[in-house]
Amino acid sequence: MSTPSTILPTAMDHVQVAHFDAHEDFARHLDTMDTLAKFRTRFTIPNLQSASASVYFVGNSLGPMPLEARALLNEELDDWAKLGVEGHFHARRPWYSWHEQVREPLARLVGAQPHEVVAMNSLTTNLHLMLTTFYQPEGRRTKLLIEKGAFPSDIFALRSHVAARGLDPDVHVVEVAPREGAWLLEEEEIEAECARLGDTLACAVLPGVQYRTGQAFDLARLTRAVHSVGARCGFDLAHAAGNMDLQLTASNCDFAVWCSYKYLNSGAGAVAGCFVAERHGRDTTLPRHAGWWGNDPKTRFQMSDRFVPVSSADAWQLSNPPILALVPLLASLRVFDEATMPLLRRKSIVMTGYLEFLIRDALGANAQILTPASASRRGCQLSLLFKGNARERYNTLTQAGIVCDYREPGIVRLAPAPLFNTFHEVWRAAAAVTSACI
Repeated sequence: MSTPSTILPTAMDHVQVAHFDAHEDFARHLDTMDTLAKFRTRFTIPNLQSASASVYFVGNSLGPMPLEARALLNEELDDWAKLGVEGHFHARRPWYSWHEQVREPLARLVGAQPHEVVAMNSLTTNLHLMLTTFYQPEGRRTKLLIEKGAFPSDIFALRSHVAARGLDPDVHVVEVAPREGAWLLEEEEIEAECARLGDTLACAVLPGVQYRTGQAFDLARLTRAVHSVGARCGFDLAHAAGNMDLQLTASNCDFAVWCSYKYLNSGAGAVAGCFVAERHGRDTTLPRHAGWWGNDPKTRFQMSDRFVPVSSADAWQLSNPPILALVPLLASLRVFDEATMPLLRRKSIVMTGYLEFLIRDALGANAQILTPASASRRGCQLSLLFKGNARERYNTLTQAGIVCDYREPGIVRLAPAPLFNTFHEVWRAAAAVTSACI
């Protein structure tokens, strides 16, 4: 058996069972060797059980609060109280350019150039803004591709957007599905669908990580498939941002959107993020919805009635950013910047592999793990499909202090996040899963 010190520094595609031990003291020893363990103290971990500390494994749904968010928010409130309108230019973090503070750390987080990202709006709003630009149905090229089983808000957005263009969503929105009886949608199935659609495909909106199964996708590979037929390619990264070590610029995708309240720990309804590839950001002739804050800041206060977009992702902004809502994002990104995504991803691979090791035999005939076994094809989530009494088994987990979530039909999602969860919590969760399977 390998020692903890040899496990944690090694990024592995497949974490070998021989690296792990099922005893509790091994989990505690992993925690003592974890150089990222200190970041747990930077968050307030919700305790939803009165008897014992909860194991918070729902960072894939709503991350915990960064402690610095409260202090930063109080500073903004103090500046508002003292300065009023003068805070736009004289606050300690001037409001006029406030969103620029999150630009560089956000770019580092998703593997982009600073001028390719912007924090704004919500994911679905940003998706509509991106579709306005990148979905341009013309002639035969009218199809909009999405995965079957995508998060409902994405389906709602695409179908309503197509309908607003005067097209029939039943005809022009195409859903690519896994093969019959399978849960996972393979990259080659998406490639085959792109080839089948050919010059009828206008745009694709594909997942970075599938929310229900936790399956991760190769963004560069899917982008190549979409581009090969002359279409535009975008991604929903709601479950990938802050989870996977993304490289958006290198992927060559056209656009991406994500929320910030899951793995980015920025609070319920947090300000979302958007990526626009440099080649598009510099093209100021692209169609778009325009707003004052997308206008070039050099001419913004000339109060012209003609929109002059700045040549970056900022051009897709509509209104001035909500300062009080951006504060938690800044607090969280500061922690990510210190921890770094490559190191977090390395820990995530080991942590998720450890959870799988501890529960796989215990599941027996009671459940199957839907999430791919390969580390390169998953983030820090394991989805368990219980074959009977799923709600009761889920309740057993919550009663044991394991804060996880349930999705129909009988799926329990466990997401040990490397930024604030511990290896001993993984051990506790595995023990509760074992009890639920008895």
